[in-house]
Amino acid sequence: MEFPLLETARLRLEKVEEKDAAAFFGIMSRDEVTAYYGMDSLVHEEEAVEIIRSFHASFHAKRGVRWAIRLKETDSFIGTIGLNNLNLKAKKAEIGYELHPDYWRRQLMQEAVNGVLKHAFAELGLYRIGAVTFPENTSSNRLLEKLGFTLEGRLRGYLHQQNQSHDAFVFSLLTTEWVNDC
Repeated sequence: MEFPLLETARLRLEKVEEKDAAAFFGIMSRDEVTAYYGMDSLVHEEEAVEIIRSFHASFHAKRGVRWAIRLKETDSFIGTIGLNNLNLKAKKAEIGYELHPDYWRRQLMQEAVNGVLKHAFAELGLYRIGAVTFPENTSSNRLLEKLGFTLEGRLRGYLHQQNQSHDAFVFSLLTTEWVNDC
């Protein structure tokens, strides 16, 4: 399967490469980014390389797709977005993402998610896209609701981060509910 390249008005979504490790580390080593991520902040750049390699392995095993988010005008790497727990046979996946704080509150993630939803529903033929968030992550929760996701419930003690368990919200969007406005 060839890696899918996606474009939106302001963004290019393309394969995350090892050359992106320093920029990816620059995002994932920030506590404000990982506070609601489900993993602790990265400490060494080699950890970023290992995660990027895991993105590639997941794609080749057809279990996930992770895109680099790049600004078209500068080609800057500003985050990643992906389909996790991809199951083509069962027609479902979970969406996950992170963005450098310098680019928060510009509707860039909304644009990226819309691009991935279009690909997931129209190209991959998925029926359900889920999302798992921390209840305290109000920005992500609002974004998902704005995009038409439904809050299905709370999973108690589902996420483990910083040596403690946390509850999680579960959201979903079905292809029959999706409004393609990108």
